[in-house]
Amino acid sequence: MPRVHHFERARLDWKAKSVLITGGTGSFGQKFVATMLQRHKPRRLIVFSRDELKQSEMAQQFTDPCVRFFLGDIRDLRRLERAFDGVDVVVHAAALKQVPSGEYNPTEVIATNVMGSQNVIEAAIDRNVERVIALSTDKAASPINLYGATKLCADKLFVAGNSYAGRHQTRFAVVRYGNVINSRGSVIPLFKKLKAEGRIPITDPRMTRFWITLEQGVDFVIRCLDLQHGGEIFVPKLASMKLMDLAEVVAPGCKHDIVGIRSGEKLHEVLVPEDDARRTIEFDDYYVIQPDFPWWGEEKVAGGKPVPDRFCYSSDTNPRMIGAGELRTMLGEK
Repeated sequence: MPRVHHFERARLDWKAKSVLITGGTGSFGQKFVATMLQRHKPRRLIVFSRDELKQSEMAQQFTDPCVRFFLGDIRDLRRLERAFDGVDVVVHAAALKQVPSGEYNPTEVIATNVMGSQNVIEAAIDRNVERVIALSTDKAASPINLYGATKLCADKLFVAGNSYAGRHQTRFAVVRYGNVINSRGSVIPLFKKLKAEGRIPITDPRMTRFWITLEQGVDFVIRCLDLQHGGEIFVPKLASMKLMDLAEVVAPGCKHDIVGIRSGEKLHEVLVPEDDARRTIEFDDYYVIQPDFPWWGEEKVAGGKPVPDRFCYSSDTNPRMIGAGELRTMLGEK
């Protein structure tokens, strides 16, 4: 169990709370709903998304009477205001996430990831939501593609939202982590699909990535809702793995076609950039990038320690690298 320190606020009484998740029909949303129902039993749990088919399928899976389904798009501020009425906690997971389609359709990605995020902030403040936490990505750290740039912009909006809230009680924070194992955007399902053909594409043999399971991601977000004071970017300490090692575990014996790094893709990913080191505090199993607020004091980070000057949390220099056995465990293969 992680140690308890003074950074932690009073824990949320979930049984008394109304919780809403945007993008709630996605992989994260479905796992979040299942976890909340199994462990926390909120008074009300609202799935907000624009996909009526996925909502219908989820309604058949999750029959607890506390679960509600709300059709809507985060681009629609008035719809968000209606959905947030009486809500205590919001988890913001809605986003357009595909890097190639983002490069080809930039205005759509901006409309959802930036303007939609601002709508979430506006609606949360005006409806007096207590706590909001937004999901970010390693691609938001020193971004080189439009998706990453829009998520960095969203991160900054949510951090600044604490000042924007003024006299209102709403507090905003961000959780940033890496690739989710077996998610739809992960390379793992592709390798599994192509394994039977005996050949898989490799972008660059030197490539490394951070990895997290869906369960770990959900658990960390729920934990950070208890921890947040407002303005933090929470970064879990994750394991990294070389792409070549991943390929050997998922598709052993296959021949590799070196296809080169795609447009907007990095050789290695970063979760805490060097320029953020001066504001970063390290805890046992996570980092906090602190906001630059005048009301932010040392009492909020008791138990942590500043990272070294010029620290950079990168997937290639990460001291914790995943071995074959650990990856198989994370994949649920043993």
